[in-house]
Amino acid sequence: MTSATQPVPSQAAPDAKTLAAEILSCLTYRIGKDPTVATQYDWLSATIKVVRDRLIEKWIASTKKAYEEQSKRVYYLSLEFLIGRLMRDAISNLRLMDEVKNALSSLGVDFDIIAALEPDAALGNGGLGRLAACFMESMATVDIPAHGYGIRYANGMFRQEISDGWQVELPETWLDHGNPWEFERRERSIEIGFGGMVEAVPGSDGRRMAWKPQERVLAVAYDTPVAGWRAKRVNTLRLWTAMSVDPILLDRFNAGDHVGALSESTQAETLTRVLYPADATPAGQELRLRQEYFFSAASLRDILDRHLHEYPDLTSLPDKAAIQLNDTHPAVAVLELMRLLVDVHDFEFDAAWDIVRRTFCYTNHTLLPEALESWPVPLFERLLPRHMQLVYAINAKLLLDARRENSFDDGQISAISLIDENGERRVRMGNLAFVGSHSVNGVSALHTELMKKTVFADLHRLYPRRINNKTNGITPRRWLQQCDPGLFSLVRRTIGDSVLDDIDALSGLNAHADDPGFQEAFAEVKRANKEHLAKLVRERMGIDLDPSALFDIQVKRIHEYKRQLLNIVETVALYDQMRSHPEKDWVPRVKLLAGKAAPTYHNAKLIIKLANDLARTVNNDPSVRGLLKVVFVPNYNVSLAEVLVPAADLSEQISTAGMEASGTGNMKFALNGALTIGTLDGANIEIREHVGAENIVIFGLTAEEVAERRRNGYNPRELIERSPELSQALAAIASGVFSPDDRDRYAGLVGGLYEHDWFMVAADFDSYAAAQRDIDDLWLRPRDWYAKAIRNTANMGWFSSDRTIRQYASEIWKVPYSSVQGN
Repeated sequence: MTSATQPVPSQAAPDAKTLAAEILSCLTYRIGKDPTVATQYDWLSATIKVVRDRLIEKWIASTKKAYEEQSKRVYYLSLEFLIGRLMRDAISNLRLMDEVKNALSSLGVDFDIIAALEPDAALGNGGLGRLAACFMESMATVDIPAHGYGIRYANGMFRQEISDGWQVELPETWLDHGNPWEFERRERSIEIGFGGMVEAVPGSDGRRMAWKPQERVLAVAYDTPVAGWRAKRVNTLRLWTAMSVDPILLDRFNAGDHVGALSESTQAETLTRVLYPADATPAGQELRLRQEYFFSAASLRDILDRHLHEYPDLTSLPDKAAIQLNDTHPAVAVLELMRLLVDVHDFEFDAAWDIVRRTFCYTNHTLLPEALESWPVPLFERLLPRHMQLVYAINAKLLLDARRENSFDDGQISAISLIDENGERRVRMGNLAFVGSHSVNGVSALHTELMKKTVFADLHRLYPRRINNKTNGITPRRWLQQCDPGLFSLVRRTIGDSVLDDIDALSGLNAHADDPGFQEAFAEVKRANKEHLAKLVRERMGIDLDPSALFDIQVKRIHEYKRQLLNIVETVALYDQMRSHPEKDWVPRVKLLAGKAAPTYHNAKLIIKLANDLARTVNNDPSVRGLLKVVFVPNYNVSLAEVLVPAADLSEQISTAGMEASGTGNMKFALNGALTIGTLDGANIEIREHVGAENIVIFGLTAEEVAERRRNGYNPRELIERSPELSQALAAIASGVFSPDDRDRYAGLVGGLYEHDWFMVAADFDSYAAAQRDIDDLWLRPRDWYAKAIRNTANMGWFSSDRTIRQYASEIWKVPYSSVQGN
């Protein structure tokens, strides 16, 4: 195609006319459509490709610069990248939003309509995946050469629909119209093996081990450019998809077995079909382990190939590469790098182990023992026989050193071992990631301290300087500038454009927190955001919401420790009080919940059903006069969050203290001017420190008090019987008031609260209910409410992921970074 028909974009700032010409040319020559017959998807694809074109030269220049300067690179391995829609992100970071909107308008296309058609990449579940996406944008923003590595799931996380109040999982077909952001790199196809046997073969200094896999699949790379603010640097997100080595078994096809001829292709493609396949069955466990090894092995081969293209050998790998493991999912990479160094590149075991530990870093995201992955030894040995040998070898070195040099007793040896001997023998991936890394970081101050005392207590005794804290952050470009343009515009008008490049400049709003005029403008922005959400709820669910009511929002993965059940039970109690005392001046309140439950997590799915049963009852009861509405919004994803977060008056961050590692939703809500009601858990503690204790509502037991109650015996039944509101609410739920079609539906759920209540719902209920009534009182004093809300926004600059990444860069990765965002 000639330059006359396909113009190369100028790197000078374009005007709307230039962009319109480029979009029209792309539509004609790359999409193959005339404007008169082009669909909205065609216009979306053409616009994305034009925006992408403007990133390519910066992308190539960023890569060349890293090679020329022989920069140390960061490699971020994550099973999830919850990136959401990319078009607004890229256009905003290129500073071209007005120009693109005007260009499309001149072509008769509405930017907002086509932007809403861009699918959410279904590559993540929740906070861990969204954190990875924020980190990728921030690494580019602060000018760190980085690659993200993950899986290009064809369907990814399921699409959630609600049928008769129950969660229904459906495939998320985000690739229906292709992905115009990505580049397929078929030349970066890497063979990945499974199963087989290990043989001893001659090596340069004696016998070496060689793995002979029985199965092989191809990992094919797809690259997406990730632009930082002002597109100063563009980094790469490389996602792997699985293909069979032979697309069709021709001999079987010719023999008439037309379906069987495609069996290898089907098996290979299954690897990257769905995020988090249900692991309640042995087949599900095997598929998940295959996924983790597949992307980790492909990523490591890619990293080593890139290193050897620049440097003579792998001795310098720790000086030129920092590999960050985002949770335990990629922990098998520790073993794979050992295998490559020892078996392929002829390193001695101790020298290889030194390289491995100086290269890897591990971020822990949970204190839940069941979430620290482990794999049955027979499964691990069958799929990865050489890696199992390395587990035993590393474990022998670890345990012998601990016994000899640190005098560890049998209990401590058992705790640090890479193999759990309690019951079914399992490989502990958390312990492997810990011992195979030079840095192990938590994601909030409390979480990091609890790591030292709980899940990694004995490993911390063995390696007392390895654990450190890096409190999570969020990118303010996505979570203020783009999702709340009304508020961001007000901020700029009030404190100036310095906030574009320095989010800490938000602190200038503190001087305006008590100004009635600014409060009124702030409230108008919030009202508009609530009207936007109300419109979405009405269109999707047919429920009318009053934007003048207090919008009380809890959105996150449905899990018992996150305590959506506490929220629901308190709502039942409030509903009872409203009906019993209609004479009181009740604050109108809208309770919004959203989130997905793991397909095999029975209680989580039952909590979703309860939320919907409660909503049906409350929303259709004339006795509450519309003063209380309950809404469970289905299919929570990044795009929905971008509507919910700016509309929140109250942010529910109510996990059992000591169980939420950090949270990032709490940061997003506070940044957008919502007050937090929460426990002293995760990053709530640091939020309180930054926004001021008077501007956040804290309730409930502390982490220490939770632990003490569990140690000393906890009798929830006694607490429930002493609390009239709680006992009445639980009795209503258990007796079938909200489930007349099945009176016993919630008997087991409520019975669990009476019998054990591991997550302390009963223990915290009265404190939570009292805090909610304090919230009501504050809402009735608008000037006080908005002063606090403004101070939340003003003091959230520290929670930028740019700050987090700079801390990683200086304290863990040892790479240079930019201290400013602007050019």
